[in-house]
Amino acid sequence: MEKIIPKHLMPFVAHQYYHCYSPIDHAVWRYVMRQNHHFLEDIAHEAFTSGLKSSGIGIESIPKVSEMNEKLTKIDWGAVIVDGLIPGTAFFDFQAHGILPVATEIRQKTNIEYTPAPDIVHEAAGHAPILFDETYSEFVKLIGSIGANAFATSEEHEVFEATRNLSIVMEKPFSTKEEIDAAKQLLIEKQQAVKGLSEAEQISRIFWWTVEFGLIGDLDNPKIFGAGLLSSVGESKHCLSNAVQKRRFTIEDAKSTSYDVTSMQTQLFVCESFEQLIEEVNKFGDTMAFRTGGTQALDKATASGQVAHIEFNSGIQLTGLFTEVIKNEQEEAIYLKSSSPSTLSIKNIEITGHGIKTHTDGFGVPIGRLATHTALEELSPEVLKSLGIILGAHVDFQYESGIQVTGTITDMKFNQDKLALLSLTECKVWHEDQVLFDPSWGQYDLIIASKVISARPGAADYVSYYGEPPLLTPDDKEKDEDTPLESLYSEVRSLRENHIVDQDKWIQITENTLKDYPEEWLLLLEILEIIEVHSIQTDYKRILLDHLKTLCADDRYVRLIKNGLEVVYGKKDVLI
Repeated sequence: MEKIIPKHLMPFVAHQYYHCYSPIDHAVWRYVMRQNHHFLEDIAHEAFTSGLKSSGIGIESIPKVSEMNEKLTKIDWGAVIVDGLIPGTAFFDFQAHGILPVATEIRQKTNIEYTPAPDIVHEAAGHAPILFDETYSEFVKLIGSIGANAFATSEEHEVFEATRNLSIVMEKPFSTKEEIDAAKQLLIEKQQAVKGLSEAEQISRIFWWTVEFGLIGDLDNPKIFGAGLLSSVGESKHCLSNAVQKRRFTIEDAKSTSYDVTSMQTQLFVCESFEQLIEEVNKFGDTMAFRTGGTQALDKATASGQVAHIEFNSGIQLTGLFTEVIKNEQEEAIYLKSSSPSTLSIKNIEITGHGIKTHTDGFGVPIGRLATHTALEELSPEVLKSLGIILGAHVDFQYESGIQVTGTITDMKFNQDKLALLSLTECKVWHEDQVLFDPSWGQYDLIIASKVISARPGAADYVSYYGEPPLLTPDDKEKDEDTPLESLYSEVRSLRENHIVDQDKWIQITENTLKDYPEEWLLLLEILEIIEVHSIQTDYKRILLDHLKTLCADDRYVRLIKNGLEVVYGKKDVLI
């Protein structure tokens, strides 16, 4: 059954524009996939190599996400197209729902070994295949559900924007060194402004050192399972060398170790099994605001600078931008304020009459028991009636915290026979000398709450807070005409796929490439491959090898060419 995309994730869904991929894009895909099939068979976790076949992801051309989605539905997963780097909560939430977010841009040929920007090589070739392992799939959904509920700080949101900017700049084909350096410097400055270690940063690090760059098994001879390694020609060969330190995975070590998205890793973690990851990540989730509640949860929601929702033990959920937590001498929260339009919900459904049009200017709620140590949400309707808490009655509540609330009851709302909300007129709320609500401000809605049991990013009822998400527009993007270089790539692809052995044609393409594009190592490799596959007798085989050997004097090309030749000939050191 095809996965249904939750409405709150729809704003991140995009088109693939498959017709806009260039012949060079497909050549980049083919190069990486041939490298992966050749090099990863013995060093990747067996779940990846078997999943690569089950996923139906081919070697010759970039996959269509719609076809990936069909394959993934067989294992209770799906795939959806997203536009590049998306916010962490959305990225994790897709995976929590068993949906693989796929950025459909593809890396430039200059970044063929590694790119910090999300691309379809990374998503399709790295993430998708190993999801066919049931235990690993369970782990990814688990870390997704935990990450979707992780709070970041306002400073970290700025780091995300700077990271997004850097990935875009690095993938633009015409970005100058000055532009790249400026983007890197901006990211460094934003990172330096971050104080402390938020939930979002911790789960991001855990995800990085497992799902993205994880090793598994024996510390001295581990296997690869991280998508960042599986999708990177350079990283997959580099990661098992002595140049990379291997450390035994612990959740504490992983969440305490930062990472650099712009370069290859210098150290990696090795876990024992996917079962270990499930156990450890679940324990980490127990420390987070969405499971612990309490004052610390409110502090995290306030520090995020983003819309969040708080759930109280009466079942009421308050959505808004939280700006102030009033505390007692023991530093425990006694009153919570939001400063933006707010909504009230139960079980993620807005309570009728309590949307953003009603609570336009924010909301305030006292937290705790009454001075008599009474928790109103624990009392039955009969007991409430015996205490005079009925429609039309005047109430005067004094809380253990010293907060006082007076007013006349005009409405009462229950959650499974437990009092959840009182609406009051002529209401005043104050604490010592501070007025928290004045009768002239209108109706006061008193959330019945002696405890905060959870805090999560985002709105409890997305549609009621933000409205219906926009519909995806039709796929009408036009493709640019092929450049002369792209046309050469296209000719080579057509001749190869149609098994056309036309020696004159190959000589013409070879001569044009050597003359007009002497540094096009990838195209030259594809031509050489055809000559070798069809045993074409031509002096150009030696000419091409000599030319590629010359290009290997440039550090930019040496690994790429040698890796490519190793695939073509099935052996190392072809040029030596």
